[in-house]
Amino acid sequence: MEVIEIAELYKHIKKHFPFFDASLAKVKEDHKYLKHFPADAARTNIDQHILTETVTPGIAHIRGRLGDQLDSQRSKRQAEEYDAQLNEWSEIDSPPPEGYWERTRKLLRGDMT
Repeated sequence: MEVIEIAELYKHIKKHFPFFDASLAKVKEDHKYLKHFPADAARTNIDQHILTETVTPGIAHIRGRLGDQLDSQRSKRQAEEYDAQLNEWSEIDSPPPEGYWERTRKLLRGDMT
């Protein structure tokens, strides 16, 4: 994020958390922690924080749990691909490939990764 984006985000936070330090000095100080973080993700995290928390947000809240977010996106993408594959199989009305059910059972039991 650029300094101006951080300043705008801090102004938004200040509207909802009056004790939040949105000073120019704080914006410049926090830039080193946020400069490589996407502004849209920060805004999304703060909007979610406003909806669910009463604690004044800090850098960790602004950044959110990026690893968890990436895992969530990856899981959603895999689920969509899997759903598309199931739909394709249902359209051609053929059984799943050889070994599909055995592999699925092993995955559910945790025997495979």
